[in-house]
Amino acid sequence: MDALDRLYRSLDARPRPEEVAVLVLEALPNLTRPERAVIGDVAAHASRRFGFSGMSADYARPVGAARQVAAARSLFGVDGADVDPDDPISVLEFAALAGAEIDWDPARTDFLTDRHNRDARAAAGIELSKRQYNKRFRMLRRMSAKAGRLEHARRMRRVTLFAAAGLTGTIDRDRFRADPDAACFIAYYTARRKLRREFALSGRENPFDQVAEVLFGRCTAREGTDWAMISLTCPSREVLDRLRPDQLGELLGRWSAATRSVALMLAEQWDSSEIDKATMVVRRGTDSSSWNALAGAFNAARGGWIACLHAAGLTPLLEDAWPGKVMRVMAADLAAWHRQSGGGLHPDTSVWARLPLPWQVLDGTATCTRADVEAACHEHRVDPARSGWTAPRQHGGVARFRPTPELVHGVAVSDPLWAMVLRRAHVFSGKLLRTEVLGGQDLPG
Repeated sequence: MDALDRLYRSLDARPRPEEVAVLVLEALPNLTRPERAVIGDVAAHASRRFGFSGMSADYARPVGAARQVAAARSLFGVDGADVDPDDPISVLEFAALAGAEIDWDPARTDFLTDRHNRDARAAAGIELSKRQYNKRFRMLRRMSAKAGRLEHARRMRRVTLFAAAGLTGTIDRDRFRADPDAACFIAYYTARRKLRREFALSGRENPFDQVAEVLFGRCTAREGTDWAMISLTCPSREVLDRLRPDQLGELLGRWSAATRSVALMLAEQWDSSEIDKATMVVRRGTDSSSWNALAGAFNAARGGWIACLHAAGLTPLLEDAWPGKVMRVMAADLAAWHRQSGGGLHPDTSVWARLPLPWQVLDGTATCTRADVEAACHEHRVDPARSGWTAPRQHGGVARFRPTPELVHGVAVSDPLWAMVLRRAHVFSGKLLRTEVLGGQDLPG
């Protein structure tokens, strides 16, 4: 596997930018001396300290149903050699195949109300004892539930990757390898976008740093760059202006479809949650991870959609139906820290609370014009264009790279070994500290 293949695999993972810079040096042997110096300075940090990081280099991958499938094979005596334990549809199909023995209906899995009684079992030709029938019913019910959890985990991983990297996941390997300069920019810029959030009052860093600038410059300096591929990751005006009209139109459609798709998931999550729209502060028990992943995905899709509309000069078409951004939720302890530091709610939260829910605007059940969004922004002293409410958000200048910090639940720790100990002990997580790691009595984290 060469450097380009490893860079391509990094699109579906979470490597540190400095590790990607090492692969860029290998993938682009024709770098000029100044270019190699800039990228090399960043790559040198890949082996800092002990030469490794305690943080995962990947997003959590769903745990498949291999254990449940193996148990069902043994219990039912069904081969199931073709079942894919990582595919929830395949798992459900296998459960339905095995469940034919007990006349099991995948749509009726409640243990108290959906089991056959003695007469129903006899009518269905089931000759098992009640105990054996119940054992099989429980097994199928667990498989059905596992398939549901597996599908949710797969969907949330896709959403998380989309929030961090946009449409990058749709790039195929051959297209990626066909343009090494564009590929290296995409891989590095994506790694910068995937940096974890720190427990700090400041926002995210600008992902466009000096290495991204060098790689982007190589793309602009030559003919034949695949700008349509770059636009899947970086839909900035500098990129969109280089697309043909048909390419821009296709990209606009993809961002629009993604916006509406995530909006449907957000609506479902909102209806099943108890989130205070006025503050977006939540307490323990709320599924904040899912909400924040969906909010990030929606804002990424909406941002790409609006960028394409501006580039195509089509924003007047949406003057009467302009969905706002979606705010992430904040834990109560972080909100308290903001207050103690003399701050308060982010002004964007007040704008969000003032406007109709974006998914209701998109499906036509609520009205929100661009003028409404601008009025809400001005009311709370927010620049509607610079903050991304009515225009593509622009990052000012080129950021300076700083080594990726070792984080424990958002808190920077200098030593990766010590960070691993703190992470295992649940320090900074709000959970009970694990005494077998730190020793002594249980203490609140």
